[in-house]
Amino acid sequence: MADPGMSVTPYWELTFDADGDVDTGQRDRLLDGVGKRGVVDLVVFAHGWNSDRSGATGLYSRFLAPFPDLAPKARLGYVGVLWPSMRFSDEPIPDFKPVPAVAPGRPALDKNTRHALLEVFPGRAVLVEQLARLLEQRPDEGASLEEFGRLVRLLVEVEPQGPQGAFTADTLTEGVPEGTPGMLCGDPVAVCADFASALAEVGTTEVPTGAAVTPPRAWDGAHELLRQATYFAMKRRAGTVGERGLGRLLGQLAGRAPKVRVHLVGHSFGARLVSFALRGLPEGVHTVKSVTLLQAAFSHYAFAPRLPHDSRASGVLNGQQKRIDGPLVCCHSKHDSALGTIYPLASRMAGDARTVLGLSVNSLLGAKWGALGYGGVQAVKGTRSFKLADALKAQLPTAGCVNIDASAVVKRGGAPSGAHSDICHRELARVVLAAGRVV
Repeated sequence: MADPGMSVTPYWELTFDADGDVDTGQRDRLLDGVGKRGVVDLVVFAHGWNSDRSGATGLYSRFLAPFPDLAPKARLGYVGVLWPSMRFSDEPIPDFKPVPAVAPGRPALDKNTRHALLEVFPGRAVLVEQLARLLEQRPDEGASLEEFGRLVRLLVEVEPQGPQGAFTADTLTEGVPEGTPGMLCGDPVAVCADFASALAEVGTTEVPTGAAVTPPRAWDGAHELLRQATYFAMKRRAGTVGERGLGRLLGQLAGRAPKVRVHLVGHSFGARLVSFALRGLPEGVHTVKSVTLLQAAFSHYAFAPRLPHDSRASGVLNGQQKRIDGPLVCCHSKHDSALGTIYPLASRMAGDARTVLGLSVNSLLGAKWGALGYGGVQAVKGTRSFKLADALKAQLPTAGCVNIDASAVVKRGGAPSGAHSDICHRELARVVLAAGRVV
């Protein structure tokens, strides 16, 4: 349990595989240790875009460090959830050592990213090398991009969907069972071209002063297609780990230590993981006292009883916030370009041939493709909204959905993700404690 690199104690780790199966030794140490250590409030944190244990535990150590000082009288315990996700190594994370950039205009797969892909997609070394070779050589924008798209589908285990890869409206959002996004079965040339233009909008390529601006090539977006396809697989996996893994384990914990108050925290796809854990809670379990979502990378309509664009459908997690004996708090930021621009584009490609290019980021917020981490919970009656400073002064609601605009602190980070990973702030630690009424 003790970890010399961790800032807080007592701390436990829970490692899940892609199917949601937990390391039984770690599970037993947690179930046995919580009661022995006299824990009253247990903070359970799930990472998002991390490719290894050191990255995840580094995030946990930094985010959790203020908790003992902020709640000195509380009897706190901490859990770090480890699950097979990944981060492309060119994505900047504030306060982490930056990765040297690849050559401008020729994004390729560096050694660290290749290694991460092999970790989360074992047995696909040949595919990864073929993808890396195509990204490096960029031979043409016809047959080679078609081949690139085919290899991406094979990597993430997606079968082609019909001759044109057409999708109906029923597969467009998280309001119904998830289908394969259109970006993986549409025309790779068109998809990559759209991504290339979107990346130009969020400023991934610097243009020297006075230089002529040339239209982006489709290959400029191929790297992003691979990234988004990988994240589609991670998004799907996060739901599985949450529902089949963490949700069940929380039920076991409630049976063993029914008085322990659990506070779930998730970043990016980890926010999806802890949200789906609510769906996996056994009936009668009421030990989850708060859920805090940090830059959540899934649909802002996930908790909606009715989708504004389809009154017959509801969000995939409709009503699950009622499983919490406390509030569901969603922290969001306008500086998160991963969720403000790239996420809506990838989502809209799930069946709509039109592109979001030319639309402002604000116009995307009200569209059906928005993410929780960019604009907060949408279409859920009674949702309260606060600016971060006001939320820290006020007493947060004790139930229901709560949006907190954290743009004042979640604002640092470079292209293409923007401030998506800028979450290690004392103010956000205070939000978690306030949501759980931990004093």
